[in-house]
Amino acid sequence: MTYKIPVAEPEIGEEELKNVIEAVRSGWVSSKGPFVEEFEKGFSSYVGVKHGIATSNGTTALHLALEALEIRRRDKVLVPSLSYIATANAVTYTGAKPVFLDSHPKYWCIDPSNIVEKIDKRTKAIIVVHLYGHPCNMDEIIRIAEDRKLHVIEDCAEAHGAEYKGKKVGSFGIISCFSFYGNKIITTGEGGMCLTNNEELAEKMRILRDHGMNPCKKYWHDIIGFSYRMTNLQAALGAAQIKKINRQIAKKRNIATAYKRFLQGSSGIIPAPEMPWAKSVYWLYSVLIKETIRDEIIGHLEGEGIETRPLFYPIHLFPPYKRGGLTLPIAEELSAKGLSLPSGSSLSEDQIRKVVESLNEALRAVI
Repeated sequence: MTYKIPVAEPEIGEEELKNVIEAVRSGWVSSKGPFVEEFEKGFSSYVGVKHGIATSNGTTALHLALEALEIRRRDKVLVPSLSYIATANAVTYTGAKPVFLDSHPKYWCIDPSNIVEKIDKRTKAIIVVHLYGHPCNMDEIIRIAEDRKLHVIEDCAEAHGAEYKGKKVGSFGIISCFSFYGNKIITTGEGGMCLTNNEELAEKMRILRDHGMNPCKKYWHDIIGFSYRMTNLQAALGAAQIKKINRQIAKKRNIATAYKRFLQGSSGIIPAPEMPWAKSVYWLYSVLIKETIRDEIIGHLEGEGIETRPLFYPIHLFPPYKRGGLTLPIAEELSAKGLSLPSGSSLSEDQIRKVVESLNEALRAVI
């Protein structure tokens, strides 16, 4: 179905096209080529971290981070259940066990008060997810991790440029991971990146992403690695996109402001959160609606040509991860009530007004 108002779409212009044409004409279309390093340096500098290691996508970035930290079979890694499934899958790839945490009811990310009770002697790391563009409460998480000697990995796939107390997400953990999928704030089509201030880990990840090849001895493999490289074509897009990131974030925040304004007085809708200590980038502007009517609202808006999405399902409810009758009530409630509205950076105020009008009509029709 072609939507009149899609939930998200990339914003790609002439500079991106120019870079891609340059990459094609140069012959450097695979993982070698100057745009890869340019994008790594540009993005890591933007976040304020020393080293960037570009990868084929956000999931491989997470897996690469876990492998570099030597997370192994029988280890445990704490993860939020309310996240895209890639967060838990990356842990499973290593043979380790993801241990699921509930969400904070006010800002939807990991609730730090639930962390300590889930830690045991096999727990080695925690992956925090800055969900839908809103930062986690990093002070509390870092304090617990340091006390318990846990690695902190930041999953920033949805939160490029988001800030916690004035500092960009991706600069708190030992490694942070980003996605540049087509619906993200900046895109390379597919693609991801690991960031770290640790030079030893950076070098280790560069080797692991390239089949474990010795950087000083061509085609000699000291360890088993992976084919997780980003192509020069992808990076050509990214090198142009990084120059626009502040403008993209400003657009996202303006869209959120417009939604909040138009939603005033809409009964039965709780708007997207932003805590006083946070600067959200509102990757997808998401609201909460009474759970018994959420799916009816989705169907009504689809009939109007407006694309929406439910919030992620909690991962602990999926068949591969469902065990022991675990219940995480906040994550389950948020998932059942959550609805992501159109949030593309090119969205006009008239389109936002149309979405809200249609949303209100749907609410009146089903209540």
